[in-house]
Amino acid sequence: MKRLMTLLVLLLLVLSACSGGSQSSNQTDDGGSDGSGGSGDKVTLTYAIWDKNQAPAMEDIANKFMEAHPNVQIKVEVTPWDQYWTKLETAATGKSLPDLFWLNSANIEKYAKGGVLLPITDQIEADGVDMSKYPEALNSIYTIEGENYAIPKDYDTIGLWYNKELFDAAGLSYPDDTWTWDTLLDAAKKLTDPANDVYGFAAALAGQTGIYNTMAQAGGFIINDGQAGHDQPEGLRGLKFWTDMIHTHKVSPTQAQMTDTPPNTLFESGKVAMMFAGSWMQIEFNQNEYTTDKVDVTVLPQDKQRGVVIHGLGNVIAQNTKHPDVAWEFLKFLGSEEANVIQAETGTVIPAYEGTQQTWIDSNPKFNLQVFIDMTEYAIPNPASIETRAWQQIETDILTKAWAGELDIEEAAKQAAEGIEGILAKEK
Repeated sequence: MKRLMTLLVLLLLVLSACSGGSQSSNQTDDGGSDGSGGSGDKVTLTYAIWDKNQAPAMEDIANKFMEAHPNVQIKVEVTPWDQYWTKLETAATGKSLPDLFWLNSANIEKYAKGGVLLPITDQIEADGVDMSKYPEALNSIYTIEGENYAIPKDYDTIGLWYNKELFDAAGLSYPDDTWTWDTLLDAAKKLTDPANDVYGFAAALAGQTGIYNTMAQAGGFIINDGQAGHDQPEGLRGLKFWTDMIHTHKVSPTQAQMTDTPPNTLFESGKVAMMFAGSWMQIEFNQNEYTTDKVDVTVLPQDKQRGVVIHGLGNVIAQNTKHPDVAWEFLKFLGSEEANVIQAETGTVIPAYEGTQQTWIDSNPKFNLQVFIDMTEYAIPNPASIETRAWQQIETDILTKAWAGELDIEEAAKQAAEGIEGILAKEK
């Protein structure tokens, strides 16, 4: 009997030690748990963004999540665009990234391959997240070597904005989905009025809102498997669309004029009749006293085929987060229909979740915003690699000379392709 009592005492001591050890191991250095987000956990997540205009919507979304998870605190941190990337790179180097943050196409590959993002493919499959609810081209941006790293947040495409008042004065029909490059050029010639400094089209040098669209429309590509498409016949045709508007047809302000006065400003003062611009411009054009009731938008004109660049932000989780399970739950909510509707109601961005775009469209009935949604059917992802910003700087530096008339577009395209390929070669 004495031996039996001794064994029972020892057994109780062991069970007590195990219970105490389990409780201790669940504690984190901030007084919370292991990050599972279960009952009793005290978890704080930081969520970094760069747009103060979207902060209210992001905070509303965070509040909705916290209502359902009372033991979780979400801190939305806003850092202006100019400082955002420097701050992010410093945090990545010091392994102190925020738990969740915004990322774009220019940086996703660099951060993913740098090992600072949490892959979420397994979580998506385990929880049955339907990624088909987001545009395919947008999903492809945030899938690196077969691994998912983000749930799309929003997206934007590019439209042909036009001045209805100038079209009416010239007796021209408004642009529509039947327009080709030739149609646009013909209208631009009729709308150009040198005596009054009015131009039919603004042929500004830009990537996402400019040359990438026309290179695709001509059947070309921007970058592909270490090669640049700028000096290929199709890519060159897409570039010449712009320089010919300035130097051959003279229906666009010069590069110098557009440097002194940005195309948006010229458009908003009635000095330019048409321009390519993103869906995000609808707020500015709506708030501008001149353009608010004088302009509208349609799909981009086509050449050999239709083409438009799609870009959008993704919400990602940092590899260094102490609470991966809770971060994943919040990420799922950020990508949910409910959260996307909250975004859409502000009118600032097109929500990524299928079916919620109508709310964004309804936020401003003045403009034909439906076209930005329709174009996703043939959209191509905004081109990106590990060192996107490096090769885009080379692209801009060289092509600017052609836009200014200092270098033939053929030679500029050749030099740009060589410079871009030099950067891409170093990435391998």
